[in-house]
Amino acid sequence: MKQDKTYKVILSGGGTGGHIYPAVAVAEALERRLGERVELLFVGALGRMEMEKVPALGYRIEGLAVAGLQRRLTLSNLALPFKVAGSIRRAGKIIRGFSADMVVGFGGYASGPVLWSAQRMGIPTLIQEQNSHAGLTNKLLAKKARHICVAYQGMHRYFPAERIVHTGNPLRGTFTAGGLSKEEAAARVGLDPTRPVILVTGGSLGTRTLNEMMKRNIERFAGPGAPQAIWQTGKYYRAETREFMVGKDGSNIWQGAFIDRMDYAYAAADVVISRSGACTVSELCLAAKPVVFVPSPNVAEDHQTKNARALSDRGAALVVPDARAVEEGVDTALHLASDPKEMKRLSEAIYALAIPDSADRIAELIVRTLEEETKKGK
Repeated sequence: MKQDKTYKVILSGGGTGGHIYPAVAVAEALERRLGERVELLFVGALGRMEMEKVPALGYRIEGLAVAGLQRRLTLSNLALPFKVAGSIRRAGKIIRGFSADMVVGFGGYASGPVLWSAQRMGIPTLIQEQNSHAGLTNKLLAKKARHICVAYQGMHRYFPAERIVHTGNPLRGTFTAGGLSKEEAAARVGLDPTRPVILVTGGSLGTRTLNEMMKRNIERFAGPGAPQAIWQTGKYYRAETREFMVGKDGSNIWQGAFIDRMDYAYAAADVVISRSGACTVSELCLAAKPVVFVPSPNVAEDHQTKNARALSDRGAALVVPDARAVEEGVDTALHLASDPKEMKRLSEAIYALAIPDSADRIAELIVRTLEEETKKGK
């Protein structure tokens, strides 16, 4: 690689942390590898969380006025074709103005127009598909992508097999098993490391099903010697769950809207009850935690169920459907926590699926592609 060559890379994705933070993890890996020889630009959707989160991490971002298709008939759906057309024009201007050498898409509303525009302009693209079931946009754009980075086996069902690279999902932070001990982690949240700890997490915004599950079973975590819980309620349910706990025995429960250090929460937990978004699944693989997945039914193409089944079919997780979670979720987790042999088996099986250097693998593919383009005289 020419030492004086500065490569310009656009990273596009957003709408949720599951799209934003993998892109940031790859950005950090590129900076580690190339230093000042790489210039990065993020492209996201106006009004979405990336427009705040990405600048807060020190990166420049441009926004597109694009949104997703609503499942019900709404006026916003009628305006969608105009927004898409405008976003494609805007994406082309951003790419030309930045003089991009490559565009990398991580999913989300903005990545489609940016990848499509780049491919029309002959600029190499790479797609990172986080789920076990590929979305329509990625399936269409993969036809002209140089590489398709995936987190699950069997993705040749959706993409050209010769361009698939199994990289895993890039993550920010440290989740690897064997770091912080349960004793240290439990002490940070005021729990007893000698008793079982169940971690219940529905993401930063929260999940009504998992919160209702905890409410229904709250007495099981009360009293001396009872199991313990780390209960992430989520932003939307903070006031509601605080009010619910008034007058109840919460001495065995850490409860909060957010968990700033998920690595501590994983280390303290014996069993996790969780949604099965792509990044959460990858974190749990690295943390090697026995998990009971409760997939959200309110996501595109039911991809959380497909993510969870991809693990459960390999004996690496348990799955309780959302409709049965309130009644069965805690029972399943506590039964698992009382079976050390089964916990060990699940822990080993899920860790076998972990890819700790995912961001570096994707950065390597990007650099290799940039080098190839440079040799061609571009």
